Amino acid sequence: MKVWIIRAGRFGEHETLALDKGLSVIGFYEMPDLSQVDNQQTLRELCQSAYPNASIAKISNFVGQLFSFVKRIEVGDLIALPRKSNSTIALGRVTGAYQYRNDLGDVHHVRPVSWLRTDVPRTDFGQDLLYSLGAFMTVCRIERNNAEARFQHILDGGIDPALTNSLNIESGEQEKEPLKEEMKMDVEQLAQDQILTHIELNFKGHNLARLVEAVLKAEGYETYLSPPGPDGGVDILAGRGALGFEHPRLCVQVKSSSAPCDVTIFRGLQGTMATFKADQGLLVSWGGFNTVVRKEARLSFFSVRLWDASDLVSALLRNYDQLPEDLQAELPLKRIWTLVLEE
Repeated sequence: MKVWIIRAGRFGEHETLALDKGLSVIGFYEMPDLSQVDNQQTLRELCQSAYPNASIAKISNFVGQLFSFVKRIEVGDLIALPRKSNSTIALGRVTGAYQYRNDLGDVHHVRPVSWLRTDVPRTDFGQDLLYSLGAFMTVCRIERNNAEARFQHILDGGIDPALTNSLNIESGEQEKEPLKEEMKMDVEQLAQDQILTHIELNFKGHNLARLVEAVLKAEGYETYLSPPGPDGGVDILAGRGALGFEHPRLCVQVKSSSAPCDVTIFRGLQGTMATFKADQGLLVSWGGFNTVVRKEARLSFFSVRLWDASDLVSALLRNYDQLPEDLQAELPLKRIWTLVLEE
């Protein structure tokens, strides 16, 4: 079994299509049907014809990715899809050969995949695997540090054994082709993964609600944070104005579990909003949300918002300068500038 990263669009625009249709998809919209390609030289000529202004290095990059997608990936291999719509990784197994299809809009190049877990939190992966998952490449094999066994363990419902020291990651087969200089990394995502890991370790339970309250205060709300223990369905009450009496008035529920939030919690928040006569609700779930919750939330777009781990980090970064000094000390961050490197 080999492990491959295959993205679904630079901005995750094809994620829903891939997961709903049981496919792994790539762009390369200018490329024709590659079913009959059996060697890299033929593929190189097709790439040069499709991308006449591309550099030699870029053509070589494209050839390597496309040849892997069409020929090197085998039935039974594991696919990891880093999702852009939420802070999770989808995992599945390849079930068929390369196909060129004309019934999927502008997507043509696909591999059939059985998606087995579609919402694995990024915090379930060790930092070295997250580094590999942060490559800008559309198609990329992960071989380093016994990756196959570790991904299999995560696929079976566990977390990366490296996080619990139950696996010597140096004992497995090492990366045969070390990450090359030209394989640019998504520095922003790598930084966010480090922040996610720090929060996961240091802001469990009531402390995560304290973090959310600080963000709301920074955004201009007066708040009431329920004490630790049973909260009666609400962790934070928030309102505008000097005393918090003005609208909008919020009920906030915060879940620090790494498991996706189910619809029972969502509906419970709606009931709590009615009890407290709140205008709006905010459901914060560190482990994200299952499909049913996201569908119901769409019907409540004008009254309830969902924040997963990625949304919370975005709100933190947006308001970091206004957070209390003691909280900044617990979550020390520094703004830097870096050159944007794209595939």
